Amino acid sequence: MRKVLVLVPFPMTPEQLELRRAQADAAELPSDIELHYRPVKAAPSSYVSHHDYVLADLSLLEAGLNAQMDGYDAVCIDTVSDSGVAALRSMLDIPVIAAGRTMFLTALMVGRRFGIVTMWENWFGLYERTLKDLQLMDRLAGMRAAGLKPDNRNLLGGKEDEVLPRLYEASMLLIEADGADVICLGSTTMHEAHAYLADRLPVPVLNGGPLSYQIAEAMTALDLSHSRRAYPRPMVAKPDMIKAMLQAAADQQAEP
Repeated sequence: MRKVLVLVPFPMTPEQLELRRAQADAAELPSDIELHYRPVKAAPSSYVSHHDYVLADLSLLEAGLNAQMDGYDAVCIDTVSDSGVAALRSMLDIPVIAAGRTMFLTALMVGRRFGIVTMWENWFGLYERTLKDLQLMDRLAGMRAAGLKPDNRNLLGGKEDEVLPRLYEASMLLIEADGADVICLGSTTMHEAHAYLADRLPVPVLNGGPLSYQIAEAMTALDLSHSRRAYPRPMVAKPDMIKAMLQAAADQQAEP
């Protein structure tokens, strides 16, 4: 049995975590793969600034530090921001798979230029961060937002009648006005919109969470992981310091 740890980028109630687990249904993984979902101890309220990006990197790094020691065969980052992926790769030998990178690179396997549809414009910066790192900005047709503030914990939460048509309209603008031949969902929190859009849009629609699970399955089956030349280990690792920082943050957030 192969075990994959899925790191969720916000503290979650059990009910909220179930909404994240629902992504696994679309992946249709083989029976010898188990997905275990783990939320972070503390996090920024959202991912809209470089302040938030730093906190997100640290929170996801801490959440996955012991993944290899705990017997996991791979780690998946459950956010299109890809927060913490590089840091975790420097600490772990098992593959660490990021939803954003997985989705954008897969888009180039099925099309020439992709568009990103998202809930609000405040997330555009985190996509640019990853695309510039991958040197893929010239393959981006555009980014369009539905103009709705997302709910990172409760997802669409009964607002489907409002949200889904607006995501469809934004996607059609990406296709007809911007020239996208693939649509990428801008957040794993949008996974509930995938079937609606895939049934109605004339181009492939990619959903980063399930894609990352499939890549984790393939890499573990092929005994592949990241390169130590690209992701060298720290000269002096500080796992205890990182854990103490996040525990202090969790204690501070729990205060009334």
